[in-house]
Amino acid sequence: MKTQMETDLRLESSLWVGNKRYLAVLTGWHLKWTEAEKKNPDKQTVSVPVAEVVGVEEGRVEILPHKSVEDTDRDFTVFYVTRSSSRASSGLLWRLGRTQFTCPSRVLRDQWIKNLRTALKTHSPLRPHRLLVFINPFGGKKKGRQIYHSLVAPLFELAGISSHVIVTERANQARDHLLKKDLTGFDGVVCVGGDGMFSEILHGVIGRTQQEAGLCENDPAVPLQQCPLHIGIIPAGSTDCVCYATVGVIDPVTSALHVVIGDSQPLDVCSVHHGLGQVRYSVSLVGYGFYGDVLAESENHRWMGPFRYDYSGAVVFLSNRSYRGTVQYLPADPLLSSPRDKTRCLSGCGVCAKSTERLFTNTSDSGSLYSSYSGPFNNDSRGEWVTVDGRFKCVSLTCMSSSCAKSPLGLSPSAHLADGTGDLILVRDTNPLGFLKYLYRHTTTQDQFDLPFVEVHRVKAMRFSLADGGEEAEDNAGLSGAMDGEDGGYIKNGKRSGSQQHLAGRAKGQTMTNEDKTVTPFMCGRCCSKAPAVSVWNCDGEILPFPEILCKIHGQLVCLYARGIEDGASLRDSTEERVECNRTCTLPR
Repeated sequence: MKTQMETDLRLESSLWVGNKRYLAVLTGWHLKWTEAEKKNPDKQTVSVPVAEVVGVEEGRVEILPHKSVEDTDRDFTVFYVTRSSSRASSGLLWRLGRTQFTCPSRVLRDQWIKNLRTALKTHSPLRPHRLLVFINPFGGKKKGRQIYHSLVAPLFELAGISSHVIVTERANQARDHLLKKDLTGFDGVVCVGGDGMFSEILHGVIGRTQQEAGLCENDPAVPLQQCPLHIGIIPAGSTDCVCYATVGVIDPVTSALHVVIGDSQPLDVCSVHHGLGQVRYSVSLVGYGFYGDVLAESENHRWMGPFRYDYSGAVVFLSNRSYRGTVQYLPADPLLSSPRDKTRCLSGCGVCAKSTERLFTNTSDSGSLYSSYSGPFNNDSRGEWVTVDGRFKCVSLTCMSSSCAKSPLGLSPSAHLADGTGDLILVRDTNPLGFLKYLYRHTTTQDQFDLPFVEVHRVKAMRFSLADGGEEAEDNAGLSGAMDGEDGGYIKNGKRSGSQQHLAGRAKGQTMTNEDKTVTPFMCGRCCSKAPAVSVWNCDGEILPFPEILCKIHGQLVCLYARGIEDGASLRDSTEERVECNRTCTLPR
Protein backbone atom coordinates (compact mmCIF):
# COMPACT_ATOMS: atom_id res chain seq x y z
CA MET A 1 0.00 0.00 0.00
CA LYS A 2 1.40 3.37 -1.02
CA THR A 3 1.92 6.04 1.56
CA GLN A 4 -0.03 9.28 1.62
CA MET A 5 3.09 11.13 0.44
CA GLU A 6 3.36 8.82 -2.57
CA THR A 7 -0.28 9.30 -3.65
CA ASP A 8 -0.27 13.04 -2.96
CA LEU A 9 -0.01 14.48 -6.48
CA ARG A 10 2.21 17.57 -6.62
CA LEU A 11 2.17 18.58 -10.25
CA GLU A 12 1.08 17.16 -13.61
CA SER A 13 1.22 18.66 -17.10
CA SER A 14 2.28 18.10 -20.68
CA LEU A 15 5.93 18.89 -21.44
CA TRP A 16 8.08 18.52 -24.51
CA VAL A 17 11.43 16.75 -24.69
CA GLY A 18 12.83 17.58 -28.09
CA ASN A 19 10.01 17.04 -30.58
CA LYS A 20 8.07 14.58 -28.45
CA ARG A 21 5.26 15.41 -26.05
CA TYR A 22 5.30 13.76 -22.63
CA LEU A 23 2.91 13.60 -19.70
CA ALA A 24 5.07 14.60 -16.71
CA VAL A 25 4.02 13.83 -13.14
CA LEU A 26 5.74 14.90 -9.91
CA THR A 27 4.57 12.92 -6.90
CA GLY A 28 5.92 12.85 -3.38
CA TRP A 29 8.81 10.55 -4.23
CA HIS A 30 9.20 10.36 -8.02
CA LEU A 31 9.39 12.44 -11.16
CA LYS A 32 7.96 10.53 -14.12
CA TRP A 33 7.42 11.37 -17.75
CA THR A 34 5.60 9.15 -20.28
CA GLU A 35 5.19 9.55 -24.03
CA ALA A 36 1.81 11.06 -24.80
CA GLU A 37 1.45 9.87 -28.43
CA LYS A 38 -1.59 7.61 -28.63
CA LYS A 39 -0.41 5.90 -31.82
CA ASN A 40 2.66 4.42 -30.11
CA PRO A 41 1.69 1.17 -28.28
CA ASP A 42 5.12 0.92 -26.58
CA LYS A 43 5.13 4.15 -24.65
CA GLN A 44 8.39 4.99 -22.97
CA THR A 45 8.25 5.91 -19.30
CA VAL A 46 11.16 7.35 -17.35
CA SER A 47 10.98 7.42 -13.54
CA VAL A 48 13.54 9.20 -11.38
CA PRO A 49 13.42 9.10 -7.57
CA VAL A 50 13.34 12.61 -6.15
CA ALA A 51 16.14 11.54 -3.80
CA GLU A 52 18.39 11.03 -6.87
CA VAL A 53 17.66 14.36 -8.54
CA VAL A 54 20.89 16.33 -8.37
CA GLY A 55 19.59 19.76 -9.36
CA VAL A 56 17.16 21.82 -11.44
CA GLU A 57 18.24 24.77 -13.59
CA GLU A 58 16.44 27.37 -15.69
CA GLY A 59 17.01 27.22 -19.44
CA ARG A 60 19.04 24.71 -21.44
CA VAL A 61 22.05 23.86 -19.26
CA GLU A 62 24.96 21.46 -19.58
CA ILE A 63 27.43 20.82 -16.73
CA LEU A 64 29.91 18.13 -17.81
CA PRO A 65 32.37 18.11 -19.46
CA HIS A 66 31.99 21.90 -19.69
CA LYS A 67 29.29 24.19 -18.39
CA SER A 68 27.08 25.93 -20.92
CA VAL A 69 23.84 27.85 -20.37
CA GLU A 70 21.22 28.90 -22.92
CA ASP A 71 18.70 31.10 -21.15
CA THR A 72 15.21 30.52 -22.53
CA ASP A 73 11.83 31.51 -21.11
CA ARG A 74 10.04 28.16 -21.29
CA ASP A 75 12.81 25.60 -20.75
CA PHE A 76 14.26 23.96 -17.65
CA THR A 77 16.84 21.20 -17.21
CA VAL A 78 16.69 18.38 -14.65
CA PHE A 79 19.91 16.61 -13.61
CA TYR A 80 19.72 13.20 -11.97
CA VAL A 81 21.63 9.99 -11.31
CA THR A 82 21.88 7.32 -14.00
CA ARG A 83 23.58 3.94 -13.71
CA SER A 84 25.61 1.72 -15.98
CA SER A 85 27.54 -1.50 -15.48
CA SER A 86 31.30 -1.46 -15.03
CA ARG A 87 33.51 -3.93 -16.86
CA ALA A 88 36.32 -3.49 -14.35
CA SER A 89 34.31 -4.20 -11.18
CA SER A 90 31.08 -5.62 -9.77
CA GLY A 91 29.68 -2.23 -8.78
CA LEU A 92 27.69 0.24 -10.84
CA LEU A 93 28.97 3.46 -12.37
CA TRP A 94 26.91 6.55 -11.64
CA ARG A 95 26.65 9.28 -14.23
CA LEU A 96 24.95 12.67 -14.40
CA GLY A 97 21.79 12.26 -16.43
CA ARG A 98 20.24 15.33 -18.04
CA THR A 99 16.82 16.00 -19.58
CA GLN A 100 15.70 19.35 -21.00
CA PHE A 101 11.98 20.05 -20.75
CA THR A 102 9.99 22.69 -22.66
CA CYS A 103 6.81 24.10 -21.12
CA PRO A 104 3.85 25.78 -22.83
CA SER A 105 4.43 28.95 -20.78
CA ARG A 106 6.99 30.60 -18.53
CA VAL A 107 4.54 30.51 -15.60
CA LEU A 108 4.29 26.73 -15.83
CA ARG A 109 8.09 26.44 -16.12
CA ASP A 110 8.56 28.47 -12.93
CA GLN A 111 6.01 26.29 -11.18
CA TRP A 112 7.86 23.11 -12.15
CA ILE A 113 11.19 24.51 -10.96
CA LYS A 114 9.71 25.67 -7.65
CA ASN A 115 7.98 22.35 -6.95
CA LEU A 116 11.02 20.27 -7.85
CA ARG A 117 13.32 22.30 -5.60
CA THR A 118 10.80 22.09 -2.77
CA ALA A 119 10.60 18.32 -3.21
CA LEU A 120 14.40 18.10 -3.00
CA LYS A 121 14.48 19.96 0.30
CA THR A 122 11.62 17.93 1.71
CA HIS A 123 12.74 14.44 0.76
CA SER A 124 16.54 14.80 0.95
CA PRO A 125 17.18 16.22 4.43
CA LEU A 126 20.60 14.56 4.74
CA ARG A 127 22.13 16.28 1.73
CA PRO A 128 25.22 18.30 2.65
CA HIS A 129 25.18 22.07 2.32
CA ARG A 130 28.76 22.90 3.32
CA LEU A 131 31.78 20.64 2.97
CA LEU A 132 35.43 20.76 3.99
CA VAL A 133 37.52 19.37 1.13
CA PHE A 134 41.13 18.18 1.39
CA ILE A 135 43.08 17.54 -1.82
CA ASN A 136 46.30 15.53 -1.83
CA PRO A 137 48.22 16.85 -4.86
CA PHE A 138 50.95 14.21 -4.54
CA GLY A 139 48.91 10.99 -4.35
CA GLY A 140 48.58 8.48 -7.17
CA LYS A 141 49.24 10.07 -10.55
CA LYS A 142 49.26 13.54 -8.95
CA LYS A 143 45.93 14.48 -10.55
CA GLY A 144 44.00 15.30 -7.38
CA ARG A 145 43.53 18.98 -8.23
CA GLN A 146 42.49 18.25 -11.80
CA ILE A 147 40.00 15.58 -10.75
CA TYR A 148 38.36 17.84 -8.20
CA HIS A 149 38.10 21.01 -10.29
CA SER A 150 37.04 19.34 -13.54
CA LEU A 151 34.73 16.57 -12.30
CA VAL A 152 33.69 17.15 -8.69
CA ALA A 153 33.41 20.91 -8.15
CA PRO A 154 30.85 21.38 -10.99
CA LEU A 155 28.59 18.76 -9.38
CA PHE A 156 28.85 20.40 -5.97
CA GLU A 157 28.00 23.78 -7.51
CA LEU A 158 25.01 22.32 -9.35
CA ALA A 159 23.69 20.85 -6.09
CA GLY A 160 24.15 24.14 -4.22
CA ILE A 161 26.95 22.80 -2.00
CA SER A 162 29.53 25.32 -0.80
CA SER A 163 33.05 23.96 -0.28
CA HIS A 164 36.10 25.13 1.61
CA VAL A 165 39.05 23.56 -0.24
CA ILE A 166 42.48 22.93 1.29
CA VAL A 167 45.34 21.57 -0.83
CA THR A 168 47.63 19.76 1.58
CA GLU A 169 51.37 20.48 1.58
CA ARG A 170 52.62 17.95 4.14
CA ALA A 171 51.74 14.63 5.72
CA ASN A 172 49.07 14.74 8.48
CA GLN A 173 48.06 18.31 7.63
CA ALA A 174 44.45 17.25 7.15
CA ARG A 175 44.43 15.31 10.43
CA ASP A 176 45.91 18.24 12.35
CA HIS A 177 43.40 20.68 10.83
CA LEU A 178 40.49 18.48 11.88
CA LEU A 179 41.85 18.14 15.39
CA LYS A 180 42.53 21.83 16.01
CA LYS A 181 40.48 24.13 13.75
CA ASP A 182 36.89 25.31 14.07
CA LEU A 183 34.57 22.93 12.19
CA THR A 184 31.31 24.71 12.95
CA GLY A 185 28.89 24.70 10.04
CA PHE A 186 30.41 21.81 8.09
CA ASP A 187 28.20 18.82 7.28
CA GLY A 188 31.03 16.57 6.17
CA VAL A 189 34.63 16.17 5.13
CA VAL A 190 35.72 15.07 1.66
CA CYS A 191 39.16 13.74 0.80
CA VAL A 192 40.50 13.75 -2.75
CA GLY A 193 43.28 11.18 -2.71
CA GLY A 194 43.99 7.56 -1.86
CA ASP A 195 43.77 5.35 1.20
CA GLY A 196 46.53 7.30 2.96
CA MET A 197 44.55 10.53 2.68
CA PHE A 198 41.42 8.79 3.90
CA SER A 199 43.34 7.48 6.91
CA GLU A 200 44.34 11.03 7.83
CA ILE A 201 40.71 12.17 7.65
CA LEU A 202 39.57 9.13 9.64
CA HIS A 203 42.01 9.82 12.47
CA GLY A 204 41.15 13.50 12.50
CA VAL A 205 37.38 13.05 12.56
CA ILE A 206 37.44 10.30 15.21
CA GLY A 207 40.01 12.12 17.35
CA ARG A 208 38.07 15.39 17.24
CA THR A 209 34.83 13.67 18.21
CA GLN A 210 36.39 11.94 21.21
CA GLN A 211 38.10 15.17 22.32
CA GLU A 212 34.82 17.05 22.32
CA ALA A 213 33.12 14.18 24.16
CA GLY A 214 35.87 14.08 26.80
CA LEU A 215 36.71 10.44 26.07
CA CYS A 216 40.15 8.82 26.27
CA GLU A 217 41.07 7.10 23.02
CA ASN A 218 43.97 5.29 24.69
CA ASP A 219 41.72 3.17 26.91
CA PRO A 220 40.48 0.06 25.01
CA ALA A 221 37.59 -0.34 27.47
CA VAL A 222 36.08 3.06 26.61
CA PRO A 223 33.23 2.95 24.05
CA LEU A 224 33.93 5.69 21.52
CA GLN A 225 31.47 8.34 20.41
CA GLN A 226 29.96 7.99 16.95
CA CYS A 227 31.25 10.73 14.64
CA PRO A 228 28.67 13.29 13.43
CA LEU A 229 30.66 14.41 10.38
CA HIS A 230 30.26 12.25 7.28
CA ILE A 231 33.34 11.38 5.22
CA GLY A 232 33.39 11.43 1.43
CA ILE A 233 36.07 9.74 -0.66
CA ILE A 234 36.96 10.97 -4.15
CA PRO A 235 39.42 8.32 -5.42
CA ALA A 236 42.68 9.82 -6.70
CA GLY A 237 45.40 7.63 -5.18
CA SER A 238 47.63 4.69 -5.97
CA THR A 239 45.33 2.41 -4.02
CA ASP A 240 41.68 3.15 -3.34
CA CYS A 241 40.70 0.04 -1.40
CA VAL A 242 38.22 1.74 0.93
CA CYS A 243 36.38 3.39 -1.95
CA TYR A 244 36.27 0.15 -3.93
CA ALA A 245 34.97 -1.87 -0.98
CA THR A 246 32.23 0.64 -0.06
CA VAL A 247 31.09 1.85 -3.50
CA GLY A 248 32.14 -0.98 -5.80
CA VAL A 249 33.95 1.15 -8.38
CA ILE A 250 36.88 3.54 -8.44
CA ASP A 251 35.33 6.50 -10.22
CA PRO A 252 35.39 10.16 -9.09
CA VAL A 253 32.01 11.06 -10.61
CA THR A 254 30.28 8.11 -8.95
CA SER A 255 31.75 9.02 -5.57
CA ALA A 256 30.91 12.71 -5.98
CA LEU A 257 27.27 11.91 -6.77
CA HIS A 258 27.01 9.81 -3.61
CA VAL A 259 28.19 12.88 -1.69
CA VAL A 260 25.75 15.18 -3.47
CA ILE A 261 22.61 13.15 -2.73
CA GLY A 262 23.67 12.62 0.88
CA ASP A 263 24.02 8.84 0.93
CA SER A 264 25.03 7.43 4.31
CA GLN A 265 26.94 4.16 4.84
CA PRO A 266 27.93 3.30 8.43
CA LEU A 267 31.38 1.80 8.77
CA ASP A 268 33.04 -0.29 11.47
CA VAL A 269 36.46 0.88 12.66
CA CYS A 270 39.22 -1.10 14.36
CA SER A 271 41.33 0.64 17.00
CA VAL A 272 44.86 -0.72 17.44
CA HIS A 273 46.50 -0.43 20.86
CA HIS A 274 50.06 -1.12 22.05
CA GLY A 275 50.77 -1.13 25.76
CA LEU A 276 48.82 1.69 27.40
CA GLY A 277 48.44 3.77 24.25
CA GLN A 278 46.17 3.89 21.22
CA VAL A 279 48.22 3.63 18.06
CA ARG A 280 46.08 3.70 14.93
CA TYR A 281 42.62 3.28 13.49
CA SER A 282 42.02 0.84 10.66
CA VAL A 283 39.12 -0.09 8.41
CA SER A 284 40.66 -2.37 5.75
CA LEU A 285 43.70 -4.30 7.00
CA VAL A 286 45.74 -4.93 10.11
CA GLY A 287 48.24 -7.51 8.87
CA TYR A 288 51.27 -9.19 10.45
CA GLY A 289 53.83 -11.36 8.69
CA PHE A 290 53.59 -11.37 4.90
CA TYR A 291 51.59 -8.15 4.54
CA GLY A 292 53.74 -6.32 7.07
CA ASP A 293 56.95 -7.47 5.42
CA VAL A 294 55.74 -6.45 1.96
CA LEU A 295 54.95 -2.93 3.14
CA ALA A 296 58.28 -2.69 4.97
CA GLU A 297 60.23 -3.88 1.93
CA SER A 298 58.35 -1.48 -0.36
CA GLU A 299 59.64 1.51 1.62
CA ASN A 300 63.06 0.85 0.04
CA HIS A 301 61.61 1.18 -3.46
CA ARG A 302 59.26 4.16 -3.40
CA TRP A 303 60.89 5.36 -6.61
CA MET A 304 59.15 2.48 -8.39
CA GLY A 305 55.71 3.93 -7.76
CA PRO A 306 52.80 1.48 -7.33
CA PHE A 307 54.89 -1.29 -8.92
CA ARG A 308 56.97 -1.42 -5.73
CA TYR A 309 54.26 -3.48 -4.05
CA ASP A 310 54.40 -6.20 -6.71
CA TYR A 311 58.19 -6.27 -6.57
CA SER A 312 58.29 -6.33 -2.77
CA GLY A 313 55.65 -9.04 -2.68
CA ALA A 314 57.82 -11.26 -4.87
CA VAL A 315 60.89 -10.62 -2.68
CA VAL A 316 59.05 -11.40 0.54
CA PHE A 317 57.37 -14.49 -0.95
CA LEU A 318 60.74 -15.91 -2.02
CA SER A 319 62.05 -15.29 1.49
CA ASN A 320 59.51 -17.88 2.72
CA ARG A 321 59.20 -16.42 6.22
CA SER A 322 56.91 -17.43 9.07
CA TYR A 323 56.63 -16.08 12.61
CA ARG A 324 55.90 -17.56 15.98
CA GLY A 325 53.13 -15.96 18.00
CA THR A 326 50.01 -16.26 20.13
CA VAL A 327 46.66 -15.02 18.85
CA GLN A 328 43.74 -14.46 21.20
CA TYR A 329 40.33 -13.45 19.89
CA LEU A 330 36.86 -12.76 21.21
CA PRO A 331 34.43 -14.56 18.86
CA ALA A 332 31.28 -12.90 17.59
CA ASP A 333 27.90 -14.65 17.72
CA PRO A 334 28.08 -17.40 15.04
CA LEU A 335 24.28 -17.47 14.74
CA LEU A 336 24.19 -13.96 13.29
CA SER A 337 26.70 -14.40 10.45
CA SER A 338 29.82 -16.29 9.46
CA PRO A 339 32.86 -15.48 7.30
CA ARG A 340 32.23 -18.77 5.47
CA ASP A 341 28.53 -18.26 4.67
CA LYS A 342 29.28 -17.17 1.08
CA THR A 343 27.28 -13.96 1.24
CA ARG A 344 28.25 -10.45 0.24
CA CYS A 345 27.59 -7.19 2.02
CA LEU A 346 25.66 -5.22 -0.59
CA SER A 347 23.61 -2.05 -0.52
CA GLY A 348 20.73 -2.56 1.92
CA CYS A 349 22.52 -5.47 3.62
CA GLY A 350 20.19 -7.28 6.03
CA VAL A 351 22.99 -8.41 8.36
CA CYS A 352 24.19 -4.83 8.93
CA ALA A 353 20.61 -3.57 9.34
CA LYS A 354 19.86 -6.20 11.99
CA SER A 355 23.12 -5.36 13.74
CA THR A 356 22.05 -1.73 13.99
CA GLU A 357 18.69 -2.69 15.47
CA ARG A 358 20.21 -5.20 17.90
CA LEU A 359 23.12 -3.13 19.15
CA PHE A 360 21.48 0.29 19.27
CA THR A 361 18.31 -0.89 21.02
CA ASN A 362 19.49 -0.34 24.58
CA THR A 363 22.32 2.12 23.99
CA SER A 364 22.60 5.85 23.56
CA ASP A 365 22.43 7.17 20.02
CA SER A 366 25.62 9.11 20.67
CA GLY A 367 27.68 5.97 21.35
CA SER A 368 29.06 3.48 18.88
CA LEU A 369 27.77 -0.05 18.47
CA TYR A 370 30.70 -1.18 20.54
CA SER A 371 29.19 0.35 23.66
CA SER A 372 27.39 -2.98 24.11
CA TYR A 373 30.73 -4.77 23.71
CA SER A 374 32.55 -3.07 26.58
CA GLY A 375 32.26 -6.28 28.55
CA PRO A 376 35.09 -8.12 26.77
CA PHE A 377 37.65 -5.91 28.45
CA ASN A 378 36.41 -6.55 31.95
CA ASN A 379 38.09 -9.11 34.17
CA ASP A 380 35.01 -11.30 34.40
CA SER A 381 35.00 -11.89 30.63
CA ARG A 382 38.49 -13.29 30.21
CA GLY A 383 37.20 -16.81 29.85
CA GLU A 384 35.47 -15.93 26.57
CA TRP A 385 38.76 -15.39 24.74
CA VAL A 386 40.03 -18.14 22.42
CA THR A 387 43.79 -18.73 22.16
CA VAL A 388 45.70 -20.01 19.13
CA ASP A 389 49.46 -20.66 19.22
CA GLY A 390 51.78 -21.50 16.36
CA ARG A 391 53.89 -20.26 13.49
CA PHE A 392 52.05 -18.10 10.98
CA LYS A 393 52.72 -16.93 7.47
CA CYS A 394 50.38 -14.04 8.14
CA VAL A 395 47.78 -12.86 10.62
CA SER A 396 45.16 -10.48 9.22
CA LEU A 397 42.18 -8.60 10.64
CA THR A 398 39.78 -6.71 8.40
CA CYS A 399 36.52 -4.82 8.99
CA MET A 400 35.45 -5.08 5.34
CA SER A 401 36.00 -7.35 2.36
CA SER A 402 39.07 -5.28 1.41
CA SER A 403 38.30 -5.91 -2.24
CA CYS A 404 40.21 -4.04 -4.91
CA ALA A 405 40.80 -4.16 -8.65
CA LYS A 406 43.38 -6.96 -8.32
CA SER A 407 41.30 -8.91 -5.80
CA PRO A 408 37.63 -8.41 -6.75
CA LEU A 409 36.29 -10.39 -3.77
CA GLY A 410 38.96 -9.24 -1.31
CA LEU A 411 40.66 -10.72 1.74
CA SER A 412 37.35 -11.84 3.25
CA PRO A 413 34.53 -11.84 0.68
CA SER A 414 31.74 -12.24 3.25
CA ALA A 415 32.91 -9.52 5.65
CA HIS A 416 30.35 -6.82 6.48
CA LEU A 417 30.80 -3.06 6.58
CA ALA A 418 28.64 -2.28 9.60
CA ASP A 419 27.89 -5.33 11.72
CA GLY A 420 30.27 -4.47 14.58
CA THR A 421 32.69 -7.34 13.83
CA GLY A 422 35.91 -8.05 11.98
CA ASP A 423 37.22 -11.13 10.22
CA LEU A 424 40.43 -12.65 11.63
CA ILE A 425 42.40 -14.70 9.08
CA LEU A 426 45.16 -17.01 10.32
CA VAL A 427 47.49 -18.55 7.73
CA ARG A 428 49.72 -21.11 9.42
CA ASP A 429 53.23 -21.99 8.28
CA THR A 430 53.14 -24.01 5.08
CA ASN A 431 55.24 -24.75 2.02
CA PRO A 432 55.73 -21.99 -0.59
CA LEU A 433 53.48 -23.73 -3.13
CA GLY A 434 50.61 -23.91 -0.65
CA PHE A 435 51.00 -20.25 0.29
CA LEU A 436 51.16 -19.28 -3.38
CA LYS A 437 47.87 -21.11 -3.92
CA TYR A 438 46.35 -19.10 -1.06
CA LEU A 439 47.54 -15.80 -2.55
CA TYR A 440 46.43 -16.74 -6.06
CA ARG A 441 42.89 -17.52 -4.95
CA HIS A 442 42.49 -13.87 -3.96
CA THR A 443 42.51 -13.00 -7.66
CA THR A 444 39.81 -15.56 -8.54
CA THR A 445 36.41 -16.63 -7.24
CA GLN A 446 37.86 -19.71 -5.52
CA ASP A 447 37.48 -19.97 -1.75
CA GLN A 448 40.83 -18.93 -0.26
CA PHE A 449 39.74 -20.28 3.13
CA ASP A 450 39.23 -23.82 1.79
CA LEU A 451 42.83 -24.81 2.55
CA PRO A 452 44.05 -26.95 5.47
CA PHE A 453 46.47 -24.32 6.80
CA VAL A 454 43.98 -21.41 6.73
CA GLU A 455 41.33 -20.56 9.30
CA VAL A 456 39.02 -17.57 9.59
CA HIS A 457 36.97 -16.31 12.54
CA ARG A 458 34.43 -13.52 12.96
CA VAL A 459 35.57 -11.57 16.02
CA LYS A 460 34.88 -8.53 18.18
CA ALA A 461 38.44 -8.13 19.44
CA MET A 462 41.90 -9.65 18.95
CA ARG A 463 45.25 -9.75 20.80
CA PHE A 464 48.62 -10.78 19.40
CA SER A 465 51.68 -11.53 21.51
CA LEU A 466 55.06 -13.13 20.94
CA ALA A 467 56.02 -16.55 22.24
CA ASP A 468 57.46 -16.50 25.76
CA GLY A 469 61.24 -16.12 25.86
CA GLY A 470 63.61 -17.00 23.07
CA GLU A 471 64.76 -15.00 20.10
CA GLU A 472 61.36 -13.38 19.61
CA ALA A 473 61.52 -11.71 23.01
CA GLU A 474 65.04 -10.43 22.34
CA ASP A 475 64.04 -8.91 19.03
CA ASN A 476 60.94 -7.39 20.58
CA ALA A 477 63.09 -5.76 23.27
CA GLY A 478 65.31 -4.33 20.57
CA LEU A 479 62.29 -2.94 18.75
CA SER A 480 61.01 -1.37 21.95
CA GLY A 481 64.38 0.25 22.51
CA ALA A 482 64.32 1.70 19.04
CA MET A 483 60.81 3.03 19.65
CA ASP A 484 62.07 4.77 22.80
CA GLY A 485 64.62 6.69 20.77
CA GLU A 486 67.83 4.67 21.04
CA ASP A 487 68.06 4.54 17.28
CA GLY A 488 65.04 6.26 15.85
CA GLY A 489 66.45 7.57 12.61
CA TYR A 490 64.71 4.93 10.53
CA ILE A 491 61.28 5.28 12.16
CA LYS A 492 59.25 8.42 11.63
CA ASN A 493 55.55 9.10 12.21
CA GLY A 494 54.77 5.39 12.51
CA LYS A 495 56.42 4.62 9.16
CA ARG A 496 59.57 2.68 8.62
CA SER A 497 62.14 2.87 5.89
CA GLY A 498 64.41 -0.04 5.10
CA SER A 499 63.70 -3.72 4.79
CA GLN A 500 62.58 -6.05 7.58
CA GLN A 501 66.14 -7.28 8.03
CA HIS A 502 67.40 -3.72 8.28
CA LEU A 503 64.83 -2.90 10.96
CA ALA A 504 65.76 -5.89 13.11
CA GLY A 505 69.46 -5.18 12.72
CA ARG A 506 69.18 -1.49 13.53
CA ALA A 507 66.95 -2.19 16.53
CA LYS A 508 69.74 -4.31 18.01
CA GLY A 509 72.36 -1.72 17.14
CA GLN A 510 74.02 -4.17 14.76
CA THR A 511 74.70 -4.45 11.07
CA MET A 512 74.21 -7.53 8.95
CA THR A 513 77.34 -9.60 8.28
CA ASN A 514 78.09 -12.37 5.86
CA GLU A 515 77.65 -14.87 8.69
CA ASP A 516 74.07 -13.73 9.13
CA LYS A 517 73.11 -14.76 5.61
CA THR A 518 71.97 -18.18 4.51
CA VAL A 519 72.90 -19.16 0.96
CA THR A 520 70.34 -21.13 -1.01
CA PRO A 521 70.76 -22.29 -4.59
CA PHE A 522 67.74 -20.49 -6.04
CA MET A 523 67.53 -17.16 -4.20
CA CYS A 524 69.87 -14.22 -3.93
CA GLY A 525 70.13 -10.75 -2.45
CA ARG A 526 67.51 -9.87 0.15
CA CYS A 527 65.81 -13.23 -0.28
CA CYS A 528 68.93 -14.96 1.10
CA SER A 529 69.17 -12.88 4.26
CA LYS A 530 68.59 -14.45 7.62
CA ALA A 531 64.91 -14.25 8.45
CA PRO A 532 64.12 -12.05 11.47
CA ALA A 533 62.24 -13.53 14.40
CA VAL A 534 59.55 -10.83 14.39
CA SER A 535 57.61 -8.99 11.73
CA VAL A 536 55.77 -5.65 11.75
CA TRP A 537 52.11 -4.75 11.34
CA ASN A 538 50.64 -3.25 8.19
CA CYS A 539 47.87 -0.98 9.42
CA ASP A 540 46.04 0.38 6.37
CA GLY A 541 49.34 1.05 4.63
CA GLU A 542 51.19 2.40 7.69
CA ILE A 543 53.92 0.45 9.48
CA LEU A 544 53.56 -0.37 13.17
CA PRO A 545 56.99 -1.70 14.23
CA PHE A 546 55.88 -3.37 17.48
CA PRO A 547 54.41 -6.88 17.21
CA GLU A 548 52.31 -7.05 20.39
CA ILE A 549 48.97 -5.29 19.90
CA LEU A 550 45.33 -5.32 20.94
CA CYS A 551 42.60 -4.66 18.35
CA LYS A 552 39.02 -3.70 19.15
CA ILE A 553 36.14 -3.30 16.68
CA HIS A 554 33.94 -0.21 17.10
CA GLY A 555 30.68 -0.79 15.24
CA GLN A 556 29.44 1.98 12.94
CA LEU A 557 31.85 4.51 14.41
CA VAL A 558 31.90 6.65 11.25
CA CYS A 559 29.61 7.20 8.27
CA LEU A 560 30.66 7.57 4.65
CA TYR A 561 28.90 9.30 1.79
CA ALA A 562 28.16 5.93 0.16
CA ARG A 563 25.49 3.23 0.17
CA GLY A 564 27.46 0.01 -0.23
CA ILE A 565 27.98 -1.95 -3.43
CA GLU A 566 24.94 -2.02 -5.72
CA ASP A 567 24.30 -5.17 -7.72
CA GLY A 568 22.83 -5.60 -11.19
CA ALA A 569 19.25 -5.47 -9.88
CA SER A 570 19.76 -1.79 -9.14
CA LEU A 571 20.57 -1.18 -12.80
CA ARG A 572 17.43 -2.98 -13.97
CA ASP A 573 15.24 -1.02 -11.58
CA SER A 574 16.82 2.40 -12.16
CA THR A 575 14.10 3.51 -14.63
CA GLU A 576 11.25 1.97 -12.66
CA GLU A 577 9.88 2.56 -9.20
CA ARG A 578 12.69 2.14 -6.74
CA VAL A 579 12.42 -0.88 -4.46
CA GLU A 580 14.58 -1.00 -1.34
CA CYS A 581 16.64 -4.22 -1.16
CA ASN A 582 16.99 -5.53 2.39
CA ARG A 583 18.50 -8.86 1.48
CA THR A 584 21.86 -10.55 1.55
CA CYS A 585 23.00 -11.84 -1.83
CA THR A 586 24.89 -15.07 -2.43
CA LEU A 587 28.40 -15.10 -3.84
CA PRO A 588 28.97 -16.79 -7.19
CA ARG A 589 31.20 -19.80 -6.75
